[in-house]
Amino acid sequence: MRGYFVKNIGQNRGKPRIWLQNQEVSAAGLKAGDRFDVHLKGGTVTIRANPDGSRVVSGKENKATGQVNPIIDINSQELLALFDGMSAIRLVQREGEIYLLPLATELRKKERSTRLKQKMANGEPLLVGSLSHGGGLLANAVHEGLSRAGIQSKAGMVNEIRPELLEHSEGHSGVWADTTIPVAAPMQEFAFDDAATRHIPKHEIMEAGLPCSGASTSGRAKRGTAKAEDHPLVGHLVVAALVILSKANPAVILLENVVPYASTASASILRNQLRDMGYSTHETVLKGADFNALEHRDRWCMVAVTEGMHFSWDMLQMPEKQTLKLSDILDDIPDDDPSWSQMTGLKAKQERDIAAGKGFRMQTFGPEDTKIATMTKGMAKNRSTDPKIKHPSNPDLLRIPTPAEHARVKQYPPSIVEGLSKTLAHEILGQAVLREPFAQTAGALAESIKLFAFENGITDMSTLVNAMANEVTDTAGMVVSEIRQPLAGVIYEGPVTVNDLGMVIQDIGNGVGILHRQDALQSARLGEVLKVCYPSVKSQPVVDHLDAQAFAMAPMLKHIIDMQNAKAEKPETDESANNASGTTDEIEINPDLFDAPNNKTMPRMG
Repeated sequence: MRGYFVKNIGQNRGKPRIWLQNQEVSAAGLKAGDRFDVHLKGGTVTIRANPDGSRVVSGKENKATGQVNPIIDINSQELLALFDGMSAIRLVQREGEIYLLPLATELRKKERSTRLKQKMANGEPLLVGSLSHGGGLLANAVHEGLSRAGIQSKAGMVNEIRPELLEHSEGHSGVWADTTIPVAAPMQEFAFDDAATRHIPKHEIMEAGLPCSGASTSGRAKRGTAKAEDHPLVGHLVVAALVILSKANPAVILLENVVPYASTASASILRNQLRDMGYSTHETVLKGADFNALEHRDRWCMVAVTEGMHFSWDMLQMPEKQTLKLSDILDDIPDDDPSWSQMTGLKAKQERDIAAGKGFRMQTFGPEDTKIATMTKGMAKNRSTDPKIKHPSNPDLLRIPTPAEHARVKQYPPSIVEGLSKTLAHEILGQAVLREPFAQTAGALAESIKLFAFENGITDMSTLVNAMANEVTDTAGMVVSEIRQPLAGVIYEGPVTVNDLGMVIQDIGNGVGILHRQDALQSARLGEVLKVCYPSVKSQPVVDHLDAQAFAMAPMLKHIIDMQNAKAEKPETDESANNASGTTDEIEINPDLFDAPNNKTMPRMG
């Protein structure tokens, strides 16, 4: 590489324009008066030096130095069709060559958008990745919301620093697949392991609940930190998360955290970097009370959708208001169960706190209550301010909520923490989000995905061509979303993706196809890579077949079949002949599997 530039696409007389001058041209070894050709291939415009080329590098004298600065001016709607809708491109130089390519951000946007549409069109499950996975409760909510909206999904890569939580999630979260990739490692270690991240699969959706210890009020008070990013263990994880998101290139991202996280530097970095990566971000606070949760826990939520996708919080389906009571989720605990206790130590502490003017109070709740205080990850420690359940008949007795009750309060089935110790079960649940707010958010994202995937009813090449004619006999394996007429003097290189209806469409990359008359490329075969150049608008093109034409039947195959036919007429007695033909005794070949060349007259359009 001789140089790397980012160039804005301008406008001149209503057409896109790319103006290259000085170092942008000279670093590739081109100077004023040199001739060159323009090649279009694989989504790239290549300016290549050629003494007999069809174009000339212009020049403009620098009055201060007397030198002539080279200029290349490309002002053509057709030639720059590869960059339609883009405001800037990147320019990469090599000796004698200048490459004009879409920005990496634009390529990532196009890749993830195309992948999402193809999976939706084919009815394939969407791959959902998870960072800071925990016990898989947010993942469970997201997959549940997608399922309710009719979108199949499966877990892709799941990252969690604690392997025992991944072990549990695999069997109880209900989202793992045979192909799910567990990553039991610190996120910041994994993100910068080049050998490992090279194998991160592309995902359609990524969800994450980055650890909130640095952003929560209690976490900052405990450590005495001035800002969330000062937390030595988790304050910097936004960097690692963005690295992994870039590798996975999801079309949709869902992030959650405590409400104060919205005002942190990390949240600002997320907003700005995701914007620069081609996403539009949307934020809100999801309130548990709005989703009929007994625990009125509020969480900040950010969703990021690829530019071009429509999303609005108005798409969030709010449930019909219900009045639930604590009795609806309580286990049937006998009155004489040993879990009941007078908790005299905690009561005595409360009295001391009151006498000292402290605000700490015990929180107790009975079956008739319609809400309960936030259940934390330290519930099993029986801390003074964590909620307690009142005895139904003895006011002196209290107990800690069971893990099953904790799960129901968070709107999850108790099976999600089945088999765990009480301490670990409460820890996983205490760090989890309420299920319904995030299931409904995933449902809203599912509607956004469906709107995007099926807009205009055109999802693949087959649909596009059917809109042009009633019958197509050959269709492309590669998607082309725009079709352009060829220009004189430009070299087009790419595979034939449609060869029917009197037309040939050549895919030159980035979703652009060049339309040729079939009679001008009579020898072109579907899938064959061609190099095509029209010396003038009205002349026949010069065609270079880069891939040899496919035989109707390969010569070796034809030889083997002929040998079989000969054996059927006259048994072979010479064993060496069999060996020479490749021991065809065990080969059974059906010639009908191999299509002959299609020489029929194609239907005319119109």
